[in-house]
Amino acid sequence: MFNSSPPVQEIFSHLGSLNDLASSPDLQDTQWLKGLSAKTCFNECNTNELRVFLKRDDLIDPVVSGNKWRKLKYNCEKALNTSHQTILTFGGAFSNHIVATARAGKLVGLKTIGIIRGEENKPLNETLQTAQENGMELHFISRADYRQKEDPNFIQALRNQFGSFWLIPEGGANYHGFNGCLEITSEIDKEFDIIAISAGTGTTAAGIIASLSDHQRLWVFPALKNGGFIKDNIAKHLNQLYFDTEAVAHDLSKLIIFDEYHFGGYAKVPAVLVHFIQQFYKRTLIKLDPIYTSKMMLGLLDQIVFNKEAHNKSIVAVHTGGIQGAAGIEKKLNTSLYPL
Repeated sequence: MFNSSPPVQEIFSHLGSLNDLASSPDLQDTQWLKGLSAKTCFNECNTNELRVFLKRDDLIDPVVSGNKWRKLKYNCEKALNTSHQTILTFGGAFSNHIVATARAGKLVGLKTIGIIRGEENKPLNETLQTAQENGMELHFISRADYRQKEDPNFIQALRNQFGSFWLIPEGGANYHGFNGCLEITSEIDKEFDIIAISAGTGTTAAGIIASLSDHQRLWVFPALKNGGFIKDNIAKHLNQLYFDTEAVAHDLSKLIIFDEYHFGGYAKVPAVLVHFIQQFYKRTLIKLDPIYTSKMMLGLLDQIVFNKEAHNKSIVAVHTGGIQGAAGIEKKLNTSLYPL
């Protein structure tokens, strides 16, 4: 765990030029479906020994941002092209994927159904309220039932209950979500040695690693405990792409997983992480979400300062969005993550 590593203030003392990340980002526009513009941009921190680019996928959309947009765009397209009128997906009460799916469905004219893990608590938190405001029909199920979310018999029972729908797995972790994530590196016009990403299911990481050159490496920072399963999930996506165990092994050789920066597990936001998010915002005016990107960024900076493998390297860190969920965490912790 990070608790045994140097404190946040010491990391910042080694990274005085981090303020450079606050400079105006370079924006590029690409179009997606009906009216949503994806803004790809970078903030840069540059010293004699270090180049760090922050790829600002959080700016794609306030709700359908970052890898959520990438994992939904081809799923929505496929649903429309196959004459489906409804999308059904899964997620927890603070799931960025749930609210992003609701918003994407509204944008393209698809009904959305969210199967939510756990009991319903009222009033709804900000994430679920926003999903509902964007037209999503919420259904709460027990944690035991939720564990059946990949069981064909359970899925058929849902079809019997709700009728025909296009199924998007939890987190957008299917072939179409993977295809969207394959495009991330094609938007990077910088020379880089390392690309860093947070991970929940490994779908985004799989898309990135499949598009890397041999000399490049992918650093993955799982947001959950026991993040070693991420490697297995990445391998599953690569197997669907290659059907070749040698090719899969070749890509996996570019992968390094740092599983000590989960800070207690999914959606756990201890005081040290809160302090880091606040200090990062004060120095850069960039908001990091408390579930994913903040853990990746703190882990990355820790490695940059104290891991020789990062020295004299050009690094791209991907901001995968999710800022909309911060309000619920702030309310839960009774603190501001982004103080002025």
